[in-house]
Amino acid sequence: MKLIRTQGRSAAPTAATIAALEQRDSSVLEAVLPAVRRIVANVRRGSDRALLRYAAQFDGLAGPERLRVTQEEMAAAWDALDPQLRAALSTAAAQIRAFARRQLPKPWSASPISGLTTGQLVRPLNAVGCYVPSGRHPLPSTLLMTAIPARVAGVSRIVAVSPRPAPAILAAAHLLGITEFYRLGGAHAIAALAYGTPAIARVDKIAGPGNLYVTAAKRLVAFDCAIDMLAGPTEIIVTSERGNAGEIASDLVAQAEHDPEVLATFITTRTDLAKEVLTETKKRSRSNPIARESLRRNGLVILASSRDEVRAITNRLAPEHLTVDSAADLAWVTNAGSVFIGRWSAQPMGDYISGPNHTLPTGGMARVRGGLSVNDFVKLITVQEYTQQGLHALGPKAALLAEVEGLTGHADAIRTRLKPRRPRG
Repeated sequence: MKLIRTQGRSAAPTAATIAALEQRDSSVLEAVLPAVRRIVANVRRGSDRALLRYAAQFDGLAGPERLRVTQEEMAAAWDALDPQLRAALSTAAAQIRAFARRQLPKPWSASPISGLTTGQLVRPLNAVGCYVPSGRHPLPSTLLMTAIPARVAGVSRIVAVSPRPAPAILAAAHLLGITEFYRLGGAHAIAALAYGTPAIARVDKIAGPGNLYVTAAKRLVAFDCAIDMLAGPTEIIVTSERGNAGEIASDLVAQAEHDPEVLATFITTRTDLAKEVLTETKKRSRSNPIARESLRRNGLVILASSRDEVRAITNRLAPEHLTVDSAADLAWVTNAGSVFIGRWSAQPMGDYISGPNHTLPTGGMARVRGGLSVNDFVKLITVQEYTQQGLHALGPKAALLAEVEGLTGHADAIRTRLKPRRPRG
């Protein structure tokens, strides 16, 4: 990690570094877009031939008959799982499910004036695709985090895809009652979910993180099939004035081991704590080559001049994961994917078992949205019903607004109902 200061001789380069981090984006996707565009286009033509060819080439699929995972295979994986791991998965699922149920929006109706009833309906999406990475780090937790909120929302068809799915992922699928699971990964899996093929019917939305090819494919299909978000490298910021250096370093190393591109940052006003964290991260990443490389490339300790500056920098960077000292700090947090409070709230707890989703915005997108939630899998349909009295109360004003916009047909559709009806006959 590198220590930089916001004061003194290093103030200008530090300001430039922070500005560059604030503007981080997904430009890295540009390098893979041409290849991804070809893959997506070939699968979009609707033939299973292209899909199966890519699955054999990239996913090691042995044959077409192995494309779909059977329920028997998922059940066998669950039965073969260590009982303690089964219990851990079950506990995590229960926590995530309970949190999603609390998040679920409610239908409502109200009468703002006499003669008008407005409200909203809550309706689930019909079909959702859950992408589950299974490469260097198989992630059964990602299946829990994507499929459970969709199930709580009421989605009737949940499709899981994962390249070379690990036994723990298959076991998690059995636990969740997943009935449609395909041995697919990469851009071709995203294209199949977005556009459908004879083997796989299209879905309404795709959720779940993946590698650069997956992320680039999600960006390409986003106007044809809804996606959750574009997931970039993991991000962590810890801000502390009184924390334990070893505990802070352990969280930084934990997130840094995801990928060599992880952005791991510690921000404080205390010089002694900053130096202690530097020492601890070096020591704790010594036997973790991925974390060591990530911290070497991107790790930062920012020594700020004041607590107000710590807070300002943190919100400017809008991190995916943020750790603060106490609940009082929530008052100043405006941009973060998920917040962890105090020394006992180890960030990996949120990756697995707390309940809030671990699929979180990266690349500064925490400025505009939170993490994946049950709300990503429902539609809010608004409802309005007028009586004659209600239309007479609001209609003339609405007609006037329509005329100001030059939409005379709109005004006429309102005023024709405001005219007294002539008796028949």
